[in-house]
Amino acid sequence: MVADCGANCARWLLCLANFIFICVSTGVLIVGTWLAADKASFINLTLNITTSKYSPASPFVSEDAEKILKEFVEPAVIEQAAYILIAAGAFILVISFLGYCGAIKESRVLLTAYGIFLIIIFALQITLILLCTLYKSQADHHSKGFLKSTLSKYYTTGDNKDAVTLSWDLIMAQMSCCGVDGYEDFRTARLFVEKSSAEGLGRQVPESCCILTGDPLLLNPADPSCIISPTQSNSYLSTGCYTKFSFMVTENLNLVIGAVVVVAATQLLAIIFSFCLCRAVGQERDYYYKY
Repeated sequence: MVADCGANCARWLLCLANFIFICVSTGVLIVGTWLAADKASFINLTLNITTSKYSPASPFVSEDAEKILKEFVEPAVIEQAAYILIAAGAFILVISFLGYCGAIKESRVLLTAYGIFLIIIFALQITLILLCTLYKSQADHHSKGFLKSTLSKYYTTGDNKDAVTLSWDLIMAQMSCCGVDGYEDFRTARLFVEKSSAEGLGRQVPESCCILTGDPLLLNPADPSCIISPTQSNSYLSTGCYTKFSFMVTENLNLVIGAVVVVAATQLLAIIFSFCLCRAVGQERDYYYKY
């Protein structure tokens, strides 16, 4: 065990931080695996816990909340969320495990691997920021292209909405926008056009593009005719979500920069602590071997 006070502080800070990440990532991984293996039991358990009259949560769950919850535990949404949770949980768990075991066992190999992984992640983040800054127009073009492809390939309406559709509905309802660049994006949304034709209502836009009343998550248009005849007065048909998001980032640039600085500083501290502890362990072992 290292005797140096600074190295000991670094050791226990690394242990504490990585132990927290291990607990969180393990929980995420367990939930993700459960969803992938047996999503039916998860759906039933979630609905029973929250909607049963004997549940402690039942007094706080209204009928509107039940409706929202049932949409988000549709099998299609659960299946897509499961793989995201498994990937994220496994990635964080591996790196946190290296940091925790390396610090607690004072292993130079594990600490070095942990530090190198963090350096790679940090370098990728810096590279991404620089590329987005230097090639802003190309980044905007590719980002819009990706977002529009999610609309054209996956966005739908009616029952059995998937995770992409629910995510877009949530974004548009909360941000008061419509599509990537506007309502015309839905004309190329294949599944949306097919479902709209089958409805026979002459739908032009989803409810989430309309000016809503009540809880935005319930998607209740203030003007019921909005989905058929969207106008500037009853919808956000010409307000694209990409432009709205860019404006929000510009308006809150100080917060964005602050968040980036905090994340970068945390990663740098973890890198410094890991290599400082690794160096202290090496020096102490050299001392014992020498004397």
